Amino acid sequence: MKERTKLFWLIVLYLGAYFIPWADPKIRQAGFESFMMLQEYAREHVLTCLIPAFFIAGAIAVFVSQAAVLKYFGAQAKKVLAYSVASVSGTVLAVCSCTVLPLFAGIYTRGAGIGPATAFLYSGPAINVLAIVLTARILGWQLGLARAVGAIIFAVAIGLFMAFVFRKDDARRTAGDFYLPDEEEKGRTLTQDALYMMTMVLILVFAAFAKPGPDAAMVWKGIFAAKWIVTIILLIILAWMLKAWFKKDELTSCVESTWGFMKQIFPLLAIGVIAAGFLLGRPGHPALIPEKYIAALVGGNSLWANLFASLAGAFMYFATLTEVPILQGLLGSGMGQGPALALLLAGPALSLPNMIVIGGVLGFKKTAVFVAVVVVMSTVAGMAYGTFAG
Repeated sequence: MKERTKLFWLIVLYLGAYFIPWADPKIRQAGFESFMMLQEYAREHVLTCLIPAFFIAGAIAVFVSQAAVLKYFGAQAKKVLAYSVASVSGTVLAVCSCTVLPLFAGIYTRGAGIGPATAFLYSGPAINVLAIVLTARILGWQLGLARAVGAIIFAVAIGLFMAFVFRKDDARRTAGDFYLPDEEEKGRTLTQDALYMMTMVLILVFAAFAKPGPDAAMVWKGIFAAKWIVTIILLIILAWMLKAWFKKDELTSCVESTWGFMKQIFPLLAIGVIAAGFLLGRPGHPALIPEKYIAALVGGNSLWANLFASLAGAFMYFATLTEVPILQGLLGSGMGQGPALALLLAGPALSLPNMIVIGGVLGFKKTAVFVAVVVVMSTVAGMAYGTFAG
């Protein structure tokens, strides 16, 4: 299958090289914009934003056990605890809408209630720590914050709604416990782990701190002036923590996990950036698709614009992080802030392949209700945010 995939992409590359009319000025401009957008990402976002975020994701994957998360969904777990864990599980698992499926199927078939299970299903890809950081960095902290808060609220609300609608079906299911391996003993306290993670987050915050505008408060200008001094001090503290608190095999596992994320995500992100630049261009630099079409479909903050963005996001497949450069191009072409949030809330958690697999686990009726709730809530949230942001 892998060899067939390679052959397919080689054929696509050949046909593109053969048939794309690069002599056309519009096509040439679109190609230029795609690589200018790629350069912009390489210069402004990779070293100060993505690399620290990858190390944080790698550390979470190694030092926070998935078993520690999934054990809270069993029949014996308290509902408040179950929904709380489910709603923020994306920050721990950092998976896409397809990767979350086997985890979801496992906890649901083992006896998790449909409420916590669907809350987990939504939260897993929607609150990806890498995606939240990149959204705030590139699309603005307001949209990044709205995405994070909205996704957590959505996870709980969707889970509670599904549990209420299908409470009779849930009661008939045999509740079981999870038989997960015990967590390994560590030589550190929980406080030490928390301080380590907090230091890495602070490094990310200061390294990625953008230059404030001329009208910004003095405190923000002061932080920007001292950002590299603070970042270097934090790096020294981090180096001491790594030497004093961690074993060599733990550090090796953390680096391997980080490298795994980078191998998986960087190529997809590069492809997404090039495609977004070719089709949509950078803000203020139009490319292949005229801005008037984007503005007509998802411009402003109408019900139609938000609903269209939600539906498009729900059925399209976004590889991890690729929704950010695509939205960057759409916003630059006239997309409204409300539809942008609607797509961010519906897109990462759903896709057509994802729906097909969920249907096999939950059945058509439950899947249809789950998808409809996500689309409707994303549309409403988009309209509310668009009104506030406007």
